[in-house]
Amino acid sequence: MKAIGYTTSLPITDENALMDVELAKPAASGRDVLVKINSIAVNPVDFKIRQRVSPENGEPKILGWDAVGEVVEVGDDVQILTVGDRVYYAGDLTRQGANAEFQLVDERIVGRAPKSLSDSEAAALPLTAITAWELLFQHLALEKQQAGKTQKTNETVLVVGAAGGVGSIMLQLLKTLTGATVIATASRESSKQWVKGLGADYVVDHRQPLAEQITALNIGPVTHVASLNATDAYLDAYVEIMKPMGKIALIDDPEALDISKLKPKSISLHWEFMFTRSMFQTEDMKAQGELLCDVATLIDSGHVKTTVGKHLGKINAANLIEAHRTLEAGTAIGKIVLEGF
Repeated sequence: MKAIGYTTSLPITDENALMDVELAKPAASGRDVLVKINSIAVNPVDFKIRQRVSPENGEPKILGWDAVGEVVEVGDDVQILTVGDRVYYAGDLTRQGANAEFQLVDERIVGRAPKSLSDSEAAALPLTAITAWELLFQHLALEKQQAGKTQKTNETVLVVGAAGGVGSIMLQLLKTLTGATVIATASRESSKQWVKGLGADYVVDHRQPLAEQITALNIGPVTHVASLNATDAYLDAYVEIMKPMGKIALIDDPEALDISKLKPKSISLHWEFMFTRSMFQTEDMKAQGELLCDVATLIDSGHVKTTVGKHLGKINAANLIEAHRTLEAGTAIGKIVLEGF
């Protein structure tokens, strides 16, 4: 099968940073399904792994943790999916990724793809949707209500980094499934309009002091914070604006955090890493596949929309190098997708 991978960690400016390769087509066993890949999306985790993880045993490392495709083979222990199912998923960080014609993935972390979206539109969703859902409803433990029939609650959620990939899905989930008041951060005018359109009740500028702006809203203290970037820079502001017993959840990788600052208000800190369930084969692993099915239902009913930014064409090394280059430069708007071989 065709695949795109690397054998040495190289700068993206090197023409061999990613290479077109031929690999043996894998076979499904156990709880695995074999998926024929139709479309993929590229995420920052792709270039971070390329930069930091050296391939083992001389075999090319295959990246890619957002995919849409068709189940073409199932393992003996598969219970949920069948051959012919059109599926979407983020996959498992410890296994070969989706930048290949075929991929093995545990059925428990796979959902049936939204019927109303094209393959490339659906490929933009799994990683960010899983991250946003787990952060909101498992870590922050927000009250989840019936879609489109929410009633106002006393919860006030601050989403920092709201215009990014995770934030763009998170705002829609908050608007659709909770009665919380939502404050989003954005600085550019285009970003401010973007987050308002996705459901933010208030927008504050993350380049200006957060505490002053949020206090000026006169809506009371923040009960929950979704910190999607620069957690170390904003921690003091969080403590100042938050209600005692509040919750902070983060997804970034701060070098250090002085969590003793959280003690006076008994604020709890939660880390969301969407690969945890698959990496450690947790007992509730199938919750990831179930939430992807729930997200697909929200999309097909018109409550949530995809966040595709740019379609780069075929799945090959040249186009993936361009995707990595764009993500490394921090210039991507929306998700980057590729389709077909």
